[in-house]
Amino acid sequence: MNIARILEQRDSTVHTCNRAHGVAEAAQLLAERRIGALPVMDGDEVVGIFSERDLLYCVAKEGAAALTRSVGEVMTSPPIVVERETGVMEALSLMTRRRVIRLSAPITPVSRSTTIGGEVITSPTLRVSAVAPSLATQ
Repeated sequence: MNIARILEQRDSTVHTCNRAHGVAEAAQLLAERRIGALPVMDGDEVVGIFSERDLLYCVAKEGAAALTRSVGEVMTSPPIVVERETGVMEALSLMTRRRVIRLSAPITPVSRSTTIGGEVITSPTLRVSAVAPSLATQ
C-alpha cells in the first residue's frame, strides 16, 4: 500500500493556512474542524505545518501574547513531504527517523520539484494501513 491509496480513500477537503495567518485564527480553525494540523502554504507550495504542538509550545513560552503572532513565526518548517508513490512502511520509517508524527503529501500527482496542495498524514493512519490495509480504506 502507498500514500496515494490512503489519500484516495479520504475526504478531499484539505484545510490550510498561510504564513500571514494569525496563530489565534489558525487555532480556531484547528478547533472548529477538530484536526491536529494545517499545512502552511505559500501559493501552491507547502512551506510548513502548523500543529497543536506548535500552538502549545508558543503559548507555554509566551502566554496569551503568542496568539498575536503569525503562523509563519511558530510553524514547523520545512515540512517533511513524501511522494504519493511512497510506500506506507517507508513513510513510517521516515517518521521514526525524523521523530515526527505528521507528514505532508501532495493531494494531486505532481513532479518531484513542486508540491501542490498538502494533505497531512498522521502516524496512526499509516500504522493501521500497514497492519490492516482493509481498515485504512474504510
